[in-house]
Amino acid sequence: MKFTFYHNNINVRDLEKSLDFYNKALGLTATHEKEAEDGSFRLVFLGDGTTPHLLELTWLRDMDRPYELGDNESHLAFRVDDFGKALAHHREMGCVCFENAEMGIYFIEDPDGYWIEICPCKE
Repeated sequence: MKFTFYHNNINVRDLEKSLDFYNKALGLTATHEKEAEDGSFRLVFLGDGTTPHLLELTWLRDMDRPYELGDNESHLAFRVDDFGKALAHHREMGCVCFENAEMGIYFIEDPDGYWIEICPCKE
């Protein structure tokens, strides 16, 4: 038996705002989606066009409060081929929430408060 990664999921309050953020910040685009017949939820799967791994955004119609993210120690991480350009882009977007120059990484924050680690591609 062999397991392979398929996707990660996060719940979002404003699906359109999140779709816009993930496209502008990370270049992710929708690969497919599913909507409940009764409109109670909508799932949109995002891909990077390079790897098979997907990010599933889940919107729940009846969610009436921000999601409780706890200590936010769980996070997604992305590698980028032009770290300086990415950092400048994210600073311009105003979404950089933490920088660790010593480790050579930084984090951006999405509209729901999830942190995403940005790492340089290293050989």
